[in-house]
Amino acid sequence: MINLTEDLKMARIARDNAKSTTYNVGAVLKCKNGNKYTGCNVENQGIQSICAERVAFVKAISEGETDFERIVVIGAPKGGDDYERCLPCGYCRQFISQYTDKDFKIYTAYNDKIEEYAMDELLPYSFDGNK
Repeated sequence: MINLTEDLKMARIARDNAKSTTYNVGAVLKCKNGNKYTGCNVENQGIQSICAERVAFVKAISEGETDFERIVVIGAPKGGDDYERCLPCGYCRQFISQYTDKDFKIYTAYNDKIEEYAMDELLPYSFDGNK
């Protein structure tokens, strides 16, 4: 397993910036060139809220990044310090699948555990207009 200590610290800071009424999520996206982009979930009173994972991807893509290695996602109830198992939602899974290759990994940390997933495990039948 790779060392995710720095990523977990960055994700924690991002999670602390979340704008949510119930559940805060932080994410760190690492590009293959080593650059990292953070994201937090941002809710509004309408239906246009955005997840931490997509925030990180949009920040990276808007800076010209195209090659992604991994994302670390952590989450906890608002005001809580203990991480819970937190994986990208269905919308994020489809979004991520459009911008990553088969080697891209998704990590989540909770209860002193780190779990690693491949995109195919989380979204085995992604929409791909080329298939």
